[in-house]
Parts: sequence; structure tokens; C-alpha cells
Amino acid sequence: MPEIDQSFLMNHTCLRIKDPKESLPFYTDILGFKLIRSIEFPDFTLYMLGYPDAAYEGKNWSARPGVLELCHNHGVEKDPEYKLNNGNGTTFRGFGHICISVDNIQQAEKEFLSKGVQFKKKLSEGRQKYIAFILDPNGYWIELIQHEIGKKPETTNSLTYKLNHTMIRVKDPKKSLDFYRNVLGFKLLSTSEHPDAKFTLYFLGYNHDDKFVEDSMDTVPRAAYEGIIELTHNWGTESDDSFEGYHNGNTTDNGALQGYGHTCVSCKDPAKLCSQIEAEYPDANWSLKWNQGNIKQIAFIKDPDGYSIEILGHNLFSKL
Repeated sequence: MPEIDQSFLMNHTCLRIKDPKESLPFYTDILGFKLIRSIEFPDFTLYMLGYPDAAYEGKNWSARPGVLELCHNHGVEKDPEYKLNNGNGTTFRGFGHICISVDNIQQAEKEFLSKGVQFKKKLSEGRQKYIAFILDPNGYWIELIQHEIGKKPETTNSLTYKLNHTMIRVKDPKKSLDFYRNVLGFKLLSTSEHPDAKFTLYFLGYNHDDKFVEDSMDTVPRAAYEGIIELTHNWGTESDDSFEGYHNGNTTDNGALQGYGHTCVSCKDPAKLCSQIEAEYPDANWSLKWNQGNIKQIAFIKDPDGYSIEILGHNLFSKL
């Protein structure tokens, strides 16, 4: 297993967007994100968003967890035929949602409704009365959960909000857990089984406490985290020879649309991590090896389902 030190964190999740003039106000004015950095390239612009936190003051965007990267390919906002895949349709399913944890979910729901936010699921709907789902301007699902930090009656404070997790569906949980735990060094924070609906959720993230016991974290403490990956396993897919797998958000094979891009692991010495992975896992699936692309100082590795994970350092583009 590669050496995992305390600098390791899940830095960001990337989603493609159609029009930044719609997406940026939604995430900043309504959901309370702050624009940390915008990084412009000839053909696309990256918008790095995160919730304010004094612990991250003075740090580069790539040295903190809980970042949402919105990727805008220049000109698509003018294309009436341009569409994005939110990952939850009847075909090309894969990515499920991002999740924001809030202080007071009842009040947050009221505030979002007053601002015209479209809900996929309100608190009162369905069996799970403690979660809600809203839709962003591109149709991506955003789960709402409650962390209770600083909770006060009849109010909600976006300064307490956190980008808690990113959900992706996986075919074989054993293979996926082995990859995220052994190759990338994540810890299994907790597991949630749902026998009636025949699926299991695995929540993984970095925890650098030597005394932490895996699969032991309760719901509320987990909701206070940033930088979690939620693996959703629908029972039986691992043994179903007819199951073709999930869409990774990036391929366009067979008419698939793009949408979700990747998650990202950040650490102080990403070159060392990549070197150790190559040495210990020679069959690892790289879409871009360290420092070999047009953009230097990054790499992309694929998990067993083909989802991309970017690997970078804590000072990427710090001088731009």
C-alpha cells in the first residue's frame, strides 16, 4: 500500500456545466458557496467553489477538501443542442449526486423553496424524511442532509454548510473498496445497508487519527465531514453477467452524454504517490500518468468502474 500521510485529502469533485452565468449564481447566491479561484484555459474555464472556513484561510484551493469544480467548455452555452448527463436517467447511469450538509434542514428547505429552487424530493416525500434532493441548473442532483452544527430554530446559516460527499454507483463493492482503501488510502467511515430496497452505501474518506476504527462513524459526525466518496452498490450487479456497468461521466460511446468528470485526491507529494502506485499496482488503469499531459503536475487514475480520480499537489496553479 502506498504511504499515506496526514496531507492526504479528497480535494474536489468536477461537474461540467453549460452556462456559468446560470450555474455560478445558483451555487453562490442560493447555496452559499464562494468562488475560490477561476482558472482559464484557451478552450475551457474551471471555477473552484467552496464553503468559507477559517481553517482554510491562506491555503491554496488544492490544499483543502470540499471543493466543487465547475468545468465550462467555451461556447457550449450558445449551442441549443448541448446537453449534459446527470447520471440518473434510465440509460448511462453512474454518478448519482453531490451532497451538501446543513445546520437546519427544515429551514434550509424553506429558504430554497422561497428562492425558486427546484426539488427532486422534499423532506415530506418518500420514505426517508430526513433527506431532500434539489436540482441545479444543469439537472444534477444535490442531496441535502443535516449536520446540526450551530443549529438554531427558525433559521439556517450557509456559513455552516459543507460539501459533504459525492455519490457514484459501483458494480462490485469488494473491488471498489479494495481500490479506494488500498490504492488511495481512504478509510471506510461507515456502511449503511437497505435490505428492503436491496442496496448498500459505503462512505469513505481520509481519517488520519491512528485510533480511528473503520466502519464506526455515526450519521451526524459523518455529516460534518467534507471530502467523502459514497459508493452505492445495487445488490446483484457484481454477479450479473448481463450487466454492462455504469457510465463514468466522460465517455461518449454509443451516444452517451458527458456530465460528471471526476473526484480528486490531493497530497503534498503526488509524484511519490503515483510512483508508489505504479510500483505496487502495475495493472493500475491510468488515463494520464504523472506529469505527462498538457497540464503538468497532475495525473488521472481510474477506479474499477472506470471513474476518474485526479491526483495533484497542494500548490497546483498557486501562482496564476
